[in-house]
Amino acid sequence: RDLIDEVGRDATRFFLAARRVDSQLTFDIDLARSQTNENPVYYIQYAHARICSVLRRLEQEGVSRGFHENLGDLSLLTLDQEKDLANQLAQYPELVEVSARLREPHHISNYLRELAGQFHTYYNAHKVLIEDTAVRDARVSLYLAIRQVIANGLALLAVSAPEEM
Repeated sequence: RDLIDEVGRDATRFFLAARRVDSQLTFDIDLARSQTNENPVYYIQYAHARICSVLRRLEQEGVSRGFHENLGDLSLLTLDQEKDLANQLAQYPELVEVSARLREPHHISNYLRELAGQFHTYYNAHKVLIEDTAVRDARVSLYLAIRQVIANGLALLAVSAPEEM
């Protein structure tokens, strides 16, 4: 309870789930409290919030896309980073199955950290709010898939996926 009071429920749950059960736990309270890219739970949650922010900006410009609407033409995602993100997303279902079967949630936290890192790198290098609507729609579809996987993974770890930070 003291730890939850000190660093918050999300950070506590994430940091505990990020370790193998048979490994020694070293809990860095300062890291868990920090709101920087060094804090893995903050970094992952920030990726989710960043995507939500882009979707809000698109909606303000009159472009509203939901997850269940038609996908953009995904063949337009030709950049290596886009292909890497798509491949990373494709690994998620199997990773969840293996993690559940082995009862090792640290696989999910490690995966989410890697996915968030790939997303942030892509986000910083390539804009989604562009004039080419076909490429924009394909990138929005990629963003929606990333957001969904991050939200699902965090939910499996009982960690929130905030839309704003």
